[in-house]
Amino acid sequence: MGMADVMPSQVGSRRVAKYGRKRSSREEWSGQAGAIYCRISHVADEDQTGVERQERICREVAERLGLVIAPAHVFVDNNRSAWKRNRKRKGWDALLELARAGTVAHIVAYHPDRLMRQPKDLEELLSISDERDITLHGQANRRDLSDPDDRFFLRIEVAHACRSSDDTSRRLKDANVDRANDGKPHVGPRRFGYSKDGMSIVEPEAAVIRDMVARYLDGASPLAIAVALNEQGHRTATGRLWNAFSVLRTLDSPHSAGILVFRGQEIGPGNWPAIIPPGTWAEIRERRSYRAAQASAVAPRRFFLLRGLVTCSGAVPACPAPEARPTPPTSATVPIG
Repeated sequence: MGMADVMPSQVGSRRVAKYGRKRSSREEWSGQAGAIYCRISHVADEDQTGVERQERICREVAERLGLVIAPAHVFVDNNRSAWKRNRKRKGWDALLELARAGTVAHIVAYHPDRLMRQPKDLEELLSISDERDITLHGQANRRDLSDPDDRFFLRIEVAHACRSSDDTSRRLKDANVDRANDGKPHVGPRRFGYSKDGMSIVEPEAAVIRDMVARYLDGASPLAIAVALNEQGHRTATGRLWNAFSVLRTLDSPHSAGILVFRGQEIGPGNWPAIIPPGTWAEIRERRSYRAAQASAVAPRRFFLLRGLVTCSGAVPACPAPEARPTPPTSATVPIG
């Protein structure tokens, strides 16, 4: 007897006998709890559908299937990569916890690559599904994670998405090498004093940098400079108030001196105009090192005899170490520089 002679009911019976569970139907899903997951990467991949549109499509899918989506069960990771192994995704982690607890058995996503672009993430979800019988729903298809065929196809899809991200990363790295060879800066967030591409000076901000450098070399602290900038109405490149850290970050930037740095190494002069001379930037670096050394020499670490060995007697609770005591509200911790 060939496969053509096997009745569909016999195929279903064999599936139940082999895997212990029959595929559930749309009628059985009606009223069951589900969760929605949306994500878009900060790096342009083959699909840049916005999270708002993803959520709208996922809600339409859930409504068509009769799934109930609670407001707290919509998870969004905006501007988050699913390919980088060390990148944390709060929405993804919360979704896994929800599935692990058995709160939902249905996950709706625009496409599987919005959920996962690393095989290890898929295997973690499959491990949870072994206990909780998870079903993935998308715009065009669904995957029953207890079904070996669906698991097989999902592994292929995720492996393809991972390879696509690998290729994108390689192209970006090659492009950065080409830019460095051409004397151009690495493209990223806009630097204060320069245009988005880092090649043109924004003169009003450049004047602020020159004034900042003059104040610092005259002996002003980074905190005092930040306070003065805020009082004058100046803001950082991201529109935020200045603080000691952002002042030091601007002073430390070799880009303002027209120096090209690639992968942590100083390459040489870049092909963009400098706001301050390289010699002035080198003087700032030396002044920072000198101030840090002076601060370390003036404020040595105190030594407390029997710390951690002796506690207060009687009804008084154990005395905390000086590091554990609350800091007086009048003091402020600022970087030395």
